[in-house]
Amino acid sequence: MYDPTRLAALVAVAEAGSITRAAARLGYTVPALSQQLAKLERETGAELLVRTYRGTVLSTAGEVLVRHARLVLGQMERARLELAELAGVSGGRVRVGTFSTAGMHLLPPVLTAFRRSHPAVALSVAEYEPPAGLEAVAEGAADLAITHTYEGAPDAAVPGGLTVEPLLVEELLLITAPGHLLADSPAPLSLPELDGLPLVSAPASYPNRRAIEAALAAAGVTMPVVCETPAYVTVCALVSAGLGVGLVPRMVAESAAVPLGVRRLAPPGPHRTIALGWRAQERGPAVGALRTLLLAGYRRAPGRRVSAPAPPTGS
Repeated sequence: MYDPTRLAALVAVAEAGSITRAAARLGYTVPALSQQLAKLERETGAELLVRTYRGTVLSTAGEVLVRHARLVLGQMERARLELAELAGVSGGRVRVGTFSTAGMHLLPPVLTAFRRSHPAVALSVAEYEPPAGLEAVAEGAADLAITHTYEGAPDAAVPGGLTVEPLLVEELLLITAPGHLLADSPAPLSLPELDGLPLVSAPASYPNRRAIEAALAAAGVTMPVVCETPAYVTVCALVSAGLGVGLVPRMVAESAAVPLGVRRLAPPGPHRTIALGWRAQERGPAVGALRTLLLAGYRRAPGRRVSAPAPPTGS
C-alpha cells in the first residue's frame, strides 16, 4: 500500500510541472518533497519523474500511478465528507470570511453544494481585505477565511492558533484596451516586452503592487504608473478606456465587465496564492464539513482556469 501523502505529492508535481512549485503549494521545502518522491520511487521500484530543462514531467510509470492516485485521493476526500456527515452536520452556523474576487467566483458553487447536503446549517459571508480575514478567524468573528498572498510581497504573519492551507495559485495576466498590439498574439509575453508601457495599478503600499514591482525589477523592467487605484474593477475600466495597461489576476481579467485585451505572461511572472484559514481547534462538524469541501474543490495548479468543485455524492 502506497503512502497517501506521497501519492498526493506526486499528483502535485504532475499538476504544477515542477518540484519547486509543488513544494510551495503543499507547504513543503524542496528537499522534503524530493525525499517523499524518492521514497515513493523506491516503493514502486520505478522511475516516476523525468527532469528536463523546462521542469519535471511524469515518466510512463508516473502517469500510470498518478491516474490511480487521483482516484484514491478522491475516494479519501469523499470518505472525509461522509464521516463529517456522520459526525452530525444537522444544524449550526458557519461564518465565512472572504475577499471580493473569491466571494464572487470561488464561494458560490461551493456554498451551493454545501447547502444541498446540509440544508439545516445557517451560512453567512463577510468580506475582509486580506489578511484581515485571518484576524477575524483568530478573534472568533469568522469560522473560515479565504485569503491571499502575492509572490514577491512581504507576507503578513499568520495569527497564532490558525492553520492556513493553499487552495490554488493564480497567475497575473496582462490586460490592455481592446485592439492593443500586445493582445493580438496567443503566445505568452515576456516581461521585458512591457518595458516603458504606462501601468494602471494599486497604490504602492498594496501587496499586489509590491509583487508586480518585484517581478518587473527582477526582469530589469520599468513601467511608469500613470494612475493608482485600489480596486481591480476600476483598474479594468481605466485600462479598457486606454489609459494604460494592467496586471491583474486571471479571475479578474476573465470576468471583467468591460472589454479588454488579455494575454498571458511567460514564466516566471507574478502570481498570488489563494488559501483557506481556520482555527486549529475546529468548532463544530459543520465548519469541518465546509472546510473539507473547499479544500477538495479548489486545489489547482498554477495558471489553470478555476473551475467549480463537483457537489458531494448524493446531493
